[in-house]
Amino acid sequence: MAKYINRIKVVLAEQHKTNLWLAKTLGKDPATVSKWCTNTAQPSLETLHIIAQTLKVDIRTLLNATEDVLMACEPSTSYESYEEK
Repeated sequence: MAKYINRIKVVLAEQHKTNLWLAKTLGKDPATVSKWCTNTAQPSLETLHIIAQTLKVDIRTLLNATEDVLMACEPSTSYESYEEK
């Protein structure tokens, strides 16, 4: 099963930009950017930060959330139970 870690391709499409545009802007090989967009390879965190700055988005926009993280963010008890005490 493929792991879709980043959303670079999605964000580029939303901004009507291409892999080639990103490669030229970053000074990277187009094949490298293509691998990032297909999630067959991942950029380093530093490069991901530069991509976010280039696209003017929050770095979190370029990443897919994991179920573990989503579950960890959900409160285990409701806030109402604290107010009743």
